[in-house]
Amino acid sequence: MKENTYKPQIPDVMEAIFDAAYLTFDLVAAILFFLYANGNTLFVLYGILTLTLCGGDAFHLVPRIIRAVGGTSDKIKRQLGIGLQVSSITMTVFYIILMYIWKLTFPEITMPAAIEAIVWISAVVRIVICLFPQNNWCTDEGNMKLSIIRNAVFAVTGIGVIILYAISGNANGYHMTRMVAAIIISFGCYLPVTLFSKTKPKVGLLMIPKTCAYMWVIAMGLQLLF
Repeated sequence: MKENTYKPQIPDVMEAIFDAAYLTFDLVAAILFFLYANGNTLFVLYGILTLTLCGGDAFHLVPRIIRAVGGTSDKIKRQLGIGLQVSSITMTVFYIILMYIWKLTFPEITMPAAIEAIVWISAVVRIVICLFPQNNWCTDEGNMKLSIIRNAVFAVTGIGVIILYAISGNANGYHMTRMVAAIIISFGCYLPVTLFSKTKPKVGLLMIPKTCAYMWVIAMGLQLLF
């Protein structure tokens, strides 16, 4: 009955439109990377990066779009929980791919072995933690302790990639120091969502600037492509 009488508010509709536009942007960008890569491994990786981002976020954003337009339900809550788990894993993979994109973008700079090891180890640990059923992804309570642990480990992954882009700076005139800013913004918005969105749903709105930061990352790749 609640679903039948539900009337979406303007902010709900705007969020749904934004999320749909973002997923469309990712899909189109991925197609462009693959179409114009011409065998260039760097842009093939950018295409894979973009598809990973789009696919993972779709698990979280499509249920949000449905909820915004048609209201919530137990099914939607479960889908949101699973979506958060899937996107948590794919975002980890995203940073592993981004690390190798850096390596191909700046072949003249040697990647510190310690940084590569830290990114890989922290990423694998986070993915394993995300698979634990004790995370209670589909419950309102979640598991704050595991949430803090998995996101602290994720922060280590992100810091490793930030260091790489800080090392390369503006080498070759690519201005990839912007990548540092984009990653910091994404983490600043993503971590509160994963920690508090179950108890404070409005915190989920931080996914909007987080999403913009990732669109910026993809846009940097498109700028190199064209």
